[in-house]
Amino acid sequence: MSKMQTTIRLEEDDYKQAREILEFVGMSYAQAINMFNRMVVLNHGLPFDAKIPNKKTIAAMKEAKELKGEFITLGDLERENAAVSH
Repeated sequence: MSKMQTTIRLEEDDYKQAREILEFVGMSYAQAINMFNRMVVLNHGLPFDAKIPNKKTIAAMKEAKELKGEFITLGDLERENAAVSH
């Protein structure tokens, strides 16, 4: 497959953070963009849902940011999963 060069404008802080994360997982920014483009082609659209959250989800997100609500541990999830499996 032939390659082409392009120029895009990005939010600087997001770009820097994304590069750090990608570097940590051993991937270059260009590789990540190529992967995203390939997934768009394979999915014939975005490779993820692009939805506006409903009121219940927004409330849960706000609760999580404020560290409110019920807390569960990994052990709790494992026990719940084991109970459902049997």
